[in-house]
Amino acid sequence: MVESANTSTNTSTNTSTSGAEARSAAMPPEVAATFNDWPEPMRSELLLLRDLILATASETEGVGTITETLKWGEPAYLTSETRSGSTIRIAPTNAKSAHDYAMFFICSTNLVGDFRAQFGDTFAYEGDRAVLFTVGARIAVDELRECVRMALTYHQRTVSGK
Repeated sequence: MVESANTSTNTSTNTSTSGAEARSAAMPPEVAATFNDWPEPMRSELLLLRDLILATASETEGVGTITETLKWGEPAYLTSETRSGSTIRIAPTNAKSAHDYAMFFICSTNLVGDFRAQFGDTFAYEGDRAVLFTVGARIAVDELRECVRMALTYHQRTVSGK
């Protein structure tokens, strides 16, 4: 299931989704406006990351409803229903970065360190907070899907010791 939260009016809409349906899930208006503010082709690539997050959530046992909202003005994906995971954000990087956009994780988790240990130089990383991407570059989708799955189940795994 995908839950779209409208933080400005504090309302939400639940939409039951799975697999391909997740990719066409309704987007809260404020999140859509944020995506629309970004230039092409970066917008399309960030939308692909969104699709990957939603599809992975719908395929991962125990994740439950995903809340799509804005955190710090950036699209964020939370496991509000089950609290199984850690927040994922997606956004362009700052102008000083050699990369164009990123998938951000809470830096107090060990997620990015785990990604680095498991996938090495498959990705570029920013400290303990992000996996970095460049517009037009190939993305290791299967590996990124596993990173997303690890984030969406972070609290499940840390409680169970896995």
